[in-house]
Parts: sequence; C-alpha cells; structure tokens
Amino acid sequence: MANSVTVRKIGNSQGVILPKAELERLGVSEGDELFVVHTPGGIRLTAYDADFANVMEATRDYMRRHRDALRELAK
Repeated sequence: MANSVTVRKIGNSQGVILPKAELERLGVSEGDELFVVHTPGGIRLTAYDADFANVMEATRDYMRRHRDALRELAK
C-alpha cells in the first residue's frame, strides 16, 4: 500500500515528512542519512548506500590480495 506525503516548506528548503511507521520500516530515526536511488519507476529512499557498499567490497578484495605489501608498508 502506498502512503502519500506532502512537500512542505522547511526553513528556506522544501521537504517531506515521513510517517513514523515508514521510518520504523526503514530502521531510521532523526539524524540518520537516507539515500535517494533513481529507478525506472521513480525514486527509492533507502538507508543503504549501494555505491559505498560496492566500493568497500572492492577495497576489501584489494586488501586481501595485497595483504603482504600492505603489512610491509605499515611498518
């Protein structure tokens, strides 16, 4: 079921107020960061940054493959 939200003026900006139930479903609270993902059907709000996760996985892979060199550099 889709909930609707209204765009409102917040200071000099505009924003939307998400219902408490939706915030709980996302697992976020005040001060948490949400990411806007553009999809063919519109936008998706998520608490998970897929781009950051991909970079971290690539970094971990690099660090595994070059463990010995990184250990020597750390001395």
